[in-house]
Amino acid sequence: MTTFPDISISTERLVLRAYEDTDIPELTDMMNDDLVTAWTPVPQPYTEADARAFATEFAPAERAEGHGIVFAVTEFLTQRLVGTVHLQHTDWRTRASTIGYTTAAWARGEGYASEAVLAVAQWLFDDQKFERLELRTAADNTASQQVAQKIGCISEGVLRNAGIVRTRPDEEPAGRWAEARTDLIVWSLLPEDLDGPGDRSTGGTDYAFADWR
Repeated sequence: MTTFPDISISTERLVLRAYEDTDIPELTDMMNDDLVTAWTPVPQPYTEADARAFATEFAPAERAEGHGIVFAVTEFLTQRLVGTVHLQHTDWRTRASTIGYTTAAWARGEGYASEAVLAVAQWLFDDQKFERLELRTAADNTASQQVAQKIGCISEGVLRNAGIVRTRPDEEPAGRWAEARTDLIVWSLLPEDLDGPGDRSTGGTDYAFADWR
């Protein structure tokens, strides 16, 4: 079975690594944010047990079973949990994978998501010799679309009515969440779409990696 290496990636401001037990409280807080609830299928409310299962069971299994790899994104200076980057649905024959990302509420607006996603893309293309990275964003998730555009992704089309998001009635901002259908925008990134490691302006994208195998 082909799997990704047990890898750590460093950028100017971030360290991307495997999840650890000590991340569970911050992961729980991050995943209970309203925007995370709205745009992702995570359990709601998101409990510490959910976070522990994700960090200690699901994430290691993704790599061990060859499906992908999950990175905990942390701030280099403070070690705070910035977010998650997840490579998934990996096709080893075509050397293609799908990427997803989540950012903690406190870290938004700092360019951390694009910095982390670009670092993973560069590692995937340069070190792992992949040929395609794909991501999908809900039609109204403009923040996620801005990340895709910032790192150089190309919009390939729309999957009509293909996704599910959560919404709350405007008149009940603290009310119950309800599921709704949405179009998904398909984006792709190829090696030739990147100018080279460190060339894009995302707040520091030169990277180094350590293989812990």
